[in-house]
Amino acid sequence: MNTTPDIRIANAPCSWGLIGEGDAGIDHARMLDELVDTGYQGTELGDYGFMPTDPAQLREALDARGLTMLGGFQGVNLRDRDAVREARQRVLAVTRLLAAVADPARPPLFVLADDNGRDPAREREAGRVTPALGLDRDAWRTFTGNAEEIARIVQGETGLATVFHPHCAGFVETPEETARLLEDTDPDLLSLVFDTGHYVYGTGAPDPEGDAALRGLQRFWDRTRYVHVKDCSDALARRARSDGWDYTTAVRHGLFCELGQGSVDFAAVTEFLRTRGYADWITVEQDVLPGMGTPKDSARRNREYLKGLGL
Repeated sequence: MNTTPDIRIANAPCSWGLIGEGDAGIDHARMLDELVDTGYQGTELGDYGFMPTDPAQLREALDARGLTMLGGFQGVNLRDRDAVREARQRVLAVTRLLAAVADPARPPLFVLADDNGRDPAREREAGRVTPALGLDRDAWRTFTGNAEEIARIVQGETGLATVFHPHCAGFVETPEETARLLEDTDPDLLSLVFDTGHYVYGTGAPDPEGDAALRGLQRFWDRTRYVHVKDCSDALARRARSDGWDYTTAVRHGLFCELGQGSVDFAAVTEFLRTRGYADWITVEQDVLPGMGTPKDSARRNREYLKGLGL
């Protein structure tokens, strides 16, 4: 199989369960060492404060391991009229840190998302969201306006671009919500980070053919700037929907399994990226909660799986 040298592979702190307060037994040095040991060349910032917030210290941690910083994720309660005011300093803290350690060859991206889990109904019904659970017209106008304003602030203050991350348990989860967001926002301000696992679970339906992620990429390719690869267990997705699990329960049961163990056809996704000339990073995200599984072993198996696809 032909290799694609223009595509490089990264992993992220969420694959180590470092979400929220994270796992007290895994600090940033251990996580980055394990990331390098298992064959990755880049990372994301993780929750602000997990990695050093002093730019010189963060740069030292990256340079010592030959790593590129690709981006930083921040959830914002975008339907709140005061969202920009309340989130401004937090967003700028993240993006100024990213800008300070930027690789000029590939500046980091600010990964903006709705503050997933904030709304009880969306948390409870994640993976089976109906249109009735969406935002009304006025709330949607506030949501999109806030997203664009944050992107303007980030661009003006730091020069970084913003990509939006559709995320289960937030108000942009389903394919139709993603389409609506892209239709109602300026492409010069907001691009898309396409996450295969969130997209598949967010469709709200089984994926026995394994082509949901591919169809999503095809549909939204014109606005896709960056790709996260995450698998989704079809068996657990079915059980989560039939048993009424909320989002956190589904993740705790292993919804986002190791690559190749779920329903996503990564061979087809990889071939699509190659044919479209994708020449950026792919970041593995196997979302787990603190203390779940064996992150280093999973990271190694995920990297070997991608090598089997020529990546």
